[in-house]
Amino acid sequence: GNITIGEFSSRDVKKREIPYLRRQLGIVFQDFRLLRDRNVYDNIAFALVVTDTPKNEMPKKVMRALAEVGLSNKKNRMPFELSGGEQQRVVIARALVNEPMVILADEPTGNLDPDTSMEIMMLLQKINSEGTAIIMATHDYEIVKKIPKRIIRIEKGKISS
Repeated sequence: GNITIGEFSSRDVKKREIPYLRRQLGIVFQDFRLLRDRNVYDNIAFALVVTDTPKNEMPKKVMRALAEVGLSNKKNRMPFELSGGEQQRVVIARALVNEPMVILADEPTGNLDPDTSMEIMMLLQKINSEGTAIIMATHDYEIVKKIPKRIIRIEKGKISS
């Protein structure tokens, strides 16, 4: 098979092109993977630092991502001061900050209560409606059924749509 993201094809992507391909992807982890020694703002800015974004562009991009997830007022908080839902929103903001074409979300609601899980799903749906593709892995089929989007299931090694 072949996977195409923007101008990159898995058939012929060159090693030197991989950093540019990664800029087209945002990653949302189940276990948040926030940097404990950095505040919310710096956790999001980290994604810009590793992609060599010019420093003068960072504040605007970070604040735009924070606004998108509704956490502008939490930029100076440390991760341990946030609820699980707020931490997941920071992770989503970090995934969004480089304006990727695709967000890969691995069990984004796995560590959250049902109400917070639904809030995160609605946020991902909003992001998707604004033009970012969302590819999500989850075991929570009940929450997925509540979102009117295409569902691809993999069960016992077989793919169904």
